[in-house]
Amino acid sequence: MSATVRQAPVIKVVPEPENLPEPLPEPAVGELRLETVLGALSDPLRLRIVRKLLLESEAFDHSCGWFGLDRPKSSLTHHFKALREAGVTRQRQYGLERRSHVRVDDLNARFPGLVDLVAAWTPPDTP
Repeated sequence: MSATVRQAPVIKVVPEPENLPEPLPEPAVGELRLETVLGALSDPLRLRIVRKLLLESEAFDHSCGWFGLDRPKSSLTHHFKALREAGVTRQRQYGLERRSHVRVDDLNARFPGLVDLVAAWTPPDTP
């Protein structure tokens, strides 16, 4: 009998470009709390957002329109804010648009293996 070994997904880390706007307020690496991060990731939509950023990023950061989520703008604003305030993502303001990316290095430094677990998560078929 042979065991099936699943390949770990490849996390895409796009290098940070120069001259970026300052990030919006967020906790410092030393202030990241596991219960807060896990609380933010406990929502299936937020978990999908983070996983998509980890595995499908096409640029350094992405606006909420890139995710293709069929949700009201106010709902998406809430979810992106929850991820930023927990320290999972970093957001920057570009004019009227906010763009996000995952704080991979910060999360790996504070909670080794967590980012890999999120990337390896398999979402259910239903949105």
